[in-house]
Amino acid sequence: MAIRRREKRTERSKLDATPPWEIRQREAPEQTTGPYDVRDVPDDEVARIDLGALRVPITDGIDVRLDLNEAKQVISVTLANADGQMQVSVFAAPRNEGIWDEVRAELAESLHAQGGTGADAGDGSFGVELVGTLPGEGGRVPVRFIGVDGPRWFLRAMLLGTIATDDKPAAPFEDALRQIVVVRGNEPLPVREPVALQLPPDLTLPEEG
Repeated sequence: MAIRRREKRTERSKLDATPPWEIRQREAPEQTTGPYDVRDVPDDEVARIDLGALRVPITDGIDVRLDLNEAKQVISVTLANADGQMQVSVFAAPRNEGIWDEVRAELAESLHAQGGTGADAGDGSFGVELVGTLPGEGGRVPVRFIGVDGPRWFLRAMLLGTIATDDKPAAPFEDALRQIVVVRGNEPLPVREPVALQLPPDLTLPEEG
């Protein structure tokens, strides 16, 4: 599900900020239990798959799938097992403002437009979340959105299936989300522009025959 863009934006909100970052003194970051900005990642020895803008943990019992567009560019990553799947995407965001409140309202509107449901849930492990349903084969499919506002990035996770409603099967997915590292980079991007992901250095796609 794509994040809908609004037509009118202030000049300040069109770009996340202006480089060079390295000459600016960084304020002390708030403590976090993850997901992590690359500058704040702990020395936890967690094995992660390097996708460029995202470093995704390797978790027993959870498969990692790369979501590609028609040009075979990686646009998101999906973690999945028999209980459901969690799609994770990263977007550019303002340096000093969060966008989750606005994005959450637009996602709820989009769910309703597709014939589903969506409403804010009380503070979860990652703050306010969006829970609802989507039309699917044989009935409605539970869906849950988690949003994390970081420094110049916004991370969105969409959980589908049992993991959207049941805490126990959702726990390993939430743990994986906490262990994700975001490598935003210095390139200025429009707010909400997807931050490009990359294939892992040791992985190549088979050529079409």
